[in-house]
Amino acid sequence: MSLVRLNIKGISYSQTQNGAYALILTEQDGERKLPIVIGAFEAQSIAIALEKEIKPPRPLTHDLFKNFADRFDIVIKQVIIHKLVDGVFYSSIICERDKIEEIIDARTSDAISLALRFQAPIFTYKNILDKAGIFLKGNTNPEEFTEEDEVLMDEIILEEEPTASGDDYKKMSLQELHNKLEQAVASEDYETAAKVRDEISKRN
Repeated sequence: MSLVRLNIKGISYSQTQNGAYALILTEQDGERKLPIVIGAFEAQSIAIALEKEIKPPRPLTHDLFKNFADRFDIVIKQVIIHKLVDGVFYSSIICERDKIEEIIDARTSDAISLALRFQAPIFTYKNILDKAGIFLKGNTNPEEFTEEDEVLMDEIILEEEPTASGDDYKKMSLQELHNKLEQAVASEDYETAAKVRDEISKRN
């Protein structure tokens, strides 16, 4: 399976759904974009890594990982977005220490945050780009968002399943809550998982 190099175009903020962001990756030798919906914390971490002039007073989680890896001579060689299941992207971090390579499973947003800090290349497989890649019309500049880009990204974010409110969880049976918890963990939606867990705890 052939790998396709990806570059980071930027982060689009949803104008209609509070706290939702889309990370836009672009095909290096093509015109397709790969949008990935991410949370606010991950968006902040990636934005800080992209904006070289911003230096937080204390290291963020991904900065701490970078400092830890540097101290123990661990290098991230590349990141591969290797799987797409039910709208969730799965990634691997390829690390090296003492000329020994290791593959570590990671959330895509975390993997990209670390790739930026290590200046490591990001890849995906051609079949994933064929399945999830889109063309953003009217924008030939890979570094600049147009109004059309923003509208399309907003539509992609809104396609994500809306998060249930606390009142919705109260109406669910215990079995439904456990099912919801499993689904949230499987899709790496830990914010929802925490809320569902809290509701389960109230009933125990």
